[in-house]
Amino acid sequence: MYRNITFIFTAIFCLIAFTTYGQKVDIIGTVSDGDSTIPFANVYLDNTAYGASSDEQGNFILKNIPIGEYTLKAKSLGYLNYSKKISVAKDKTITIVLTPTSEQLEETVVTGTLKAVRRSESPVPVEVYSPTFLKKNPTANIFEALQNVNGVRPQINCNVCNTGDIHINGLEGPYTLVLIDGMPIVSGLSTVYGLSGIPNSLIEQIEIVKGPASSLYGSEAVGGLINIITKNALNAPRVAADAFMTDWGEYNLDVGAKIDISQKTSLLLGINYFNFDNPIDNNGDNFTDLTLQDRISIFQKWNIKRDENRIFSVAGRFFYEDRWGGELQWTPDYRGGNEIYGESIYTTRWEILGKYQLPLKEKLMLSFSYNDHAQNSVYGDVAYIADQRIGFTQLTWDKKVGNNDLLAGAAMRYNYYNDNTTATTTADEVVIPSLFVQNELNISKQHSLLLGMRYDYDKRHGNIWTPRAAYRFKVSDNDIIRINAGTGFRVVNLFTEEHAALTGARDVIVTEELDPEQSFNVNLNYLKKIYSSNGIYANIDASVFYTNFSNAILPDYDTNPNQIIYNNLDGKSVSQGISINVDVNFPSGLKLLLGGTLQDVSQTENGITSRQILTESYTGTWNIGYNFRKIDLSIDYTGNIYGPMRLPTLGENDPRKDYSPTWSIQNIQFTYKGIKDFELYGGVKNLLDWTPNNGNPFIIARAHDPFDKNVTFDNNGDAVATANNPNALTFDPSYVYGPNQGIRTFFGVRYSLN
Repeated sequence: MYRNITFIFTAIFCLIAFTTYGQKVDIIGTVSDGDSTIPFANVYLDNTAYGASSDEQGNFILKNIPIGEYTLKAKSLGYLNYSKKISVAKDKTITIVLTPTSEQLEETVVTGTLKAVRRSESPVPVEVYSPTFLKKNPTANIFEALQNVNGVRPQINCNVCNTGDIHINGLEGPYTLVLIDGMPIVSGLSTVYGLSGIPNSLIEQIEIVKGPASSLYGSEAVGGLINIITKNALNAPRVAADAFMTDWGEYNLDVGAKIDISQKTSLLLGINYFNFDNPIDNNGDNFTDLTLQDRISIFQKWNIKRDENRIFSVAGRFFYEDRWGGELQWTPDYRGGNEIYGESIYTTRWEILGKYQLPLKEKLMLSFSYNDHAQNSVYGDVAYIADQRIGFTQLTWDKKVGNNDLLAGAAMRYNYYNDNTTATTTADEVVIPSLFVQNELNISKQHSLLLGMRYDYDKRHGNIWTPRAAYRFKVSDNDIIRINAGTGFRVVNLFTEEHAALTGARDVIVTEELDPEQSFNVNLNYLKKIYSSNGIYANIDASVFYTNFSNAILPDYDTNPNQIIYNNLDGKSVSQGISINVDVNFPSGLKLLLGGTLQDVSQTENGITSRQILTESYTGTWNIGYNFRKIDLSIDYTGNIYGPMRLPTLGENDPRKDYSPTWSIQNIQFTYKGIKDFELYGGVKNLLDWTPNNGNPFIIARAHDPFDKNVTFDNNGDAVATANNPNALTFDPSYVYGPNQGIRTFFGVRYSLN
C-alpha cells in the first residue's frame, strides 16, 4: 500500500515537472513613444534567438518562449534603446514606451534656417553627426574626426607644422565657415590651427550644410558650413571621461563633469589635454613626420532654467597650444634662427559666447560671442606675430503667422587683425552691420517654400546683397525632394589662404586690389527612407550640386614656381558633382554607412580650363559596424578613399609627381561594454600604412638645405640648376595632400556616470 502511494505521488510530481519544463508562452505587446505607435522597431530577448519587429501599427509577438527570466530589449532609429528585466510564467502583454533621442534619424537641426526643426522638415538639407559617429574612429580633435564624412576632407597644408583646413565638395578651406553653437568662433586666423582645439567630449552633434549659406551667416559661408553644437549642461552626464594613447606616443584625455549649482542652474565643465612629444622620422628626410604638440583646452557652459522654458546659456573656453615641427635636431634654443630649421607656434586663445531669450511675448533671441586669438610663431628665421579679435552679436525675431514662419534679424560683426608682416602696415579693423529676413511658407503638408535675403555693409567693398530660396516637396512620409539656390560672398585673408608663403621660398604676390568673391549655387537633394518588414532600415541621401564663382580668388602656383600669385580670376570657377550617402541598419546588429562623391572643380581663364589644385575628382567613405550582443563587443571598420589630385610642384624639373595616386586611410576598432559605466576600446589606425612619400623620391624639397644657403638664384630671383641642385629647386614643404602618420595602434577607456 505504502509503495503504491509513493509511486503515485512520484508520478504526479514528475508529470507536473515535465509539463512545466516543456511549457512555452507568448509575449504580445505594442511599441510606442507615448503619443503614437512605432512601426518596425526591433524587439528581442537579450542573449537569445527570440526576436521580432513591430508591424505598421506598432504591434509585435514573440512566440514559444520558455518560462524563465529574461531581459527584454527594443531598438528603433530616432529613440533611446529600451531594456527591462521580465519574468515569464504565462502569456504576457507588454507596452514598450521608447524615448526620442537626437542622436538618430529625426535630429533637431538649427543650422539650415536658424530655427530648431526636425531634420526631415528642414527645407535646407542638413547632415548630422552625433558623438556615436565620432566614437567609431576616436580622434583627439574635430579636424581629424571629419575624415570619415562624405564630401568633407581635412586638408594638411604643411609638412612641417601640420596646418590644416576643411574642404567641402572640393572647395578649399577658406570657403568653409566653422561655427560653435551658431557663433563664428573659428574664423580667419584661427581656421589654421583652431580646429585642433575643440574636444570631442563636449559635442552634442555636428551639423553640416554643403553649399552657400551667406544669406544667414555672411562672409566665409560660401562653400558650406560646419556648426559644432556643444552639450547642454541640463542633460549632460554627471561625470564623463575618455582617455586614449597610441604607440606613436600620443596621449589624449577628455574629462567632463556636470555640476548642479542650484535647482535652476547647471554647469558643464570640460578639460581636454593632448600631448605628443616623440619626434618620428620614418621617411628619412630628417624632418618630423608629425608635428609635436602640447595642448590644453578648458571649457565651461552655464545653463539657467527660466520661466516658460526661455533660453539662457553662457559658455567660455581657454585654449593654449605649443607645437613645433622641423629638423630632428631642433630645440627651442634655435627658435627664430637660421642654423636648424624649425616651425614653432605658441597659440593663446579665449572665447565667450551665449544666448539669451528676451522676457517678452514675442520670441526674440539675443546671441553674442567674442574671442581673442594670439599667435606667436616662427617659420625658420621668419617671425609671424599676429593677433585677431572677433566680436559678434545678433538679435533674431521668430514669428509664425498663419502658414508663414518668419525670421528677421540684425547682426553686427567686429573684426580686428594685426601682424608684424610688411603686408599689414596698420591694424585691419572693421565693423560689418547686417540685416536679414526669411520666410518659410507652408503651402500644404507636402509643399513648403523658403525665401530669404541678407544685406551686409563692408566699408571696404560697400553694399553686399545675398538672396536664397529653398523648396521642399514631401512626396510621402519616406520620400523628400529639396531644391536650394542662393548666392554667397567672401573676403580674402591671405595668411589663412596661403600659409605656405611663410614655410618656404615662395613669395605671395597680390597683383590688384581684391574684390569680394561672389558665388551662385544650386543643389538638388533627394531623401529616401526604407523600412522592411523584417526590421531592416535604410536611409538614402543623394545630392547634385553646382556652384559658379565670379571674382574667384585663387592661388596661382604655376606661372612662377617661386611665387604664389593672387588676383581676381578673369573668367569663372565651377564646382559641380553628385554625392550620395547610404545608411543601412540590420536587426542583427550590423550597420553600414557608405558615402561617395564625384566632383569636377575647375577654373576657366582666357579660354583655358584647368583643374583646381589639391582637389580630388572622387572620394568615398565607409563605416561598417557589428555588435556582438552576447559578449558586449562591437567592431567598427572605417575608412576613406580619394582619387588623384593635382599637386603644387616647383616646375617641370621637380621630380615629385604632378598628381597624387588614389589613396586610402583605413582603421579598425574593437569596443567592449561588458563593465558597467565603462567602455574599453582599441584598434589599429591606417591599416595599409599609407603615407604621401610612397612612390615619391622625397616630399619636402631640399630638406637638407631649408634656408636655401646652397641655392643659386638668377637676376629674376629664380633658382638656377647647379651641380648640387640639378633640378633648380628651393626648400618647399607645401607638397602635401594627406597625413604623414603611418600605421599605429591605440587603446582607450571611457567612463560615464549619468
